[in-house]
Amino acid sequence: MRDANSAAPAFALVKCMFKNRFFIHFSLWGDVLVEICRKNGNFGGFLQVFNENCRVAIDEKLNFLKPSLAACNAALECCCREVESITDAEKVVETMSVLGVRPDECSFGLLAYLYALKGLKEKIAELEGLISGFGFPDKGVFLSNLISGFVKCGNLASVSATILQGVRETDGQGLCFQEGTYSEVVSGFLQNGSIKDLATLIGETQTLESPSVIVERSAGYGIINACVNLGLLDKAHMIFDEMNAQGASLGLGVYLPILKAYCKEQRTAEAAQLVTDISGLGLQLDVATYDALIEASMSCQDFQSAFSVFRDMREARIPDLQGSYLTIMTGLTESHRPELMAAFLDEIVEDPRIEIGTHDWNSIIHAFCKAGRLEDARRTFRRMTFLQFEPNEQTYLSLINGNVTVEKYFNVMMLWNEVKRKVSAEGETKLKLDSSLVDAFLYALVKGGFFDAVMQVVEKSQEMKIFVDKWRYKQAFMEKHKKLRVSKLRRKNRGKMEALIAFKNWAGLSA
Repeated sequence: MRDANSAAPAFALVKCMFKNRFFIHFSLWGDVLVEICRKNGNFGGFLQVFNENCRVAIDEKLNFLKPSLAACNAALECCCREVESITDAEKVVETMSVLGVRPDECSFGLLAYLYALKGLKEKIAELEGLISGFGFPDKGVFLSNLISGFVKCGNLASVSATILQGVRETDGQGLCFQEGTYSEVVSGFLQNGSIKDLATLIGETQTLESPSVIVERSAGYGIINACVNLGLLDKAHMIFDEMNAQGASLGLGVYLPILKAYCKEQRTAEAAQLVTDISGLGLQLDVATYDALIEASMSCQDFQSAFSVFRDMREARIPDLQGSYLTIMTGLTESHRPELMAAFLDEIVEDPRIEIGTHDWNSIIHAFCKAGRLEDARRTFRRMTFLQFEPNEQTYLSLINGNVTVEKYFNVMMLWNEVKRKVSAEGETKLKLDSSLVDAFLYALVKGGFFDAVMQVVEKSQEMKIFVDKWRYKQAFMEKHKKLRVSKLRRKNRGKMEALIAFKNWAGLSA
């Protein structure tokens, strides 16, 4: 019946059990019936069965019919939230006492809601005394229910008083309310009160909250976050403006939900400006918030906002910058914006909190070369070496391929001269030739007709026992220099002639 969500047959069966005095242990059916009622959103039928069960349990002293705490609270919920009957509610409490069922925070919370709804201040005071007597450490459930009751009857002054009381009782460490409580507060004030009253409430709580309060536990955060989640971002802005007009100090909790909303809606320029405002007030966001804002800015290609937030992040002396740095660099790489990568890297290169390596410079050089912007690539290469970042195989590979694309083979020969000075056959230097680099140099130098340099690469590859596929360079020679004759070179330059002969012999082209 529970699985079929069939309430009527379930109640009929239980009533039939009682009518025929067929008593079964409460645990076998009671809590299942509660579950069925909760699914259907109504405990009216359960209250009748509950009262009958408890009557039999007391009259006939059948301890196995003693209801569970969950069942008692379900009956209380019906009395307090649905029927709104003080008489019925207190009858359930009395029954619990007779049967020895100890109430919990939820039990007192339900009564608090009903007493607040009916405006019974003395009853509320009695409940507070009982809560202390039972030794419950957290009054969050009790206060939340009080607020719900006050909101429903439109007693907004008591709502504010309850929230302020809760902040005082936590010694300024904030309230552990569920999001739903703040949503009720916001809805209640907007329907019956005003923006001004909400702004005043936040301002008063901020004077009571400790500077070390967890942001998410501040009342300001709860109220503004509720506005955002209810789709009332414009109301959040109005509260924000009203607080400024009142001269209230704005805590981080007020800003954070708005920042998150901007992030979600990709209003990144506004978010970046708000971060600057927050930093100007001496408030500091956490790393996760900065990272999320930068991620949002990069995802919608608002690079300037990402740079602005990262700048604020650095100025706030956040120790962990690496994650956001990588987010920006990756985004710029994917968006093919090497000029922004170069400017960004130049700005932060001396920051000891950021780990920058040769691979970062390589990414920029590769992007410039791929875009055919060789002068920018060379400028980045010079900047890289000036800052004492050691070029590696990938650095030169990108530069070679870039120059080959635009047929600037002389530049490749100059690169070879530089690499030649660095490379050792024993592999004792930081740069070591590999097959990819040898292949790139040979192909480019053959295409450019620099056969002396070609043979230097061949010699070095032989020293380092790097396999070379000659067929590729035969093809390159035939494509570019098919009509080149040794006799012409003999008259002009004996050195070039000898290099050409050596290459043709090596490549098997002498015939």
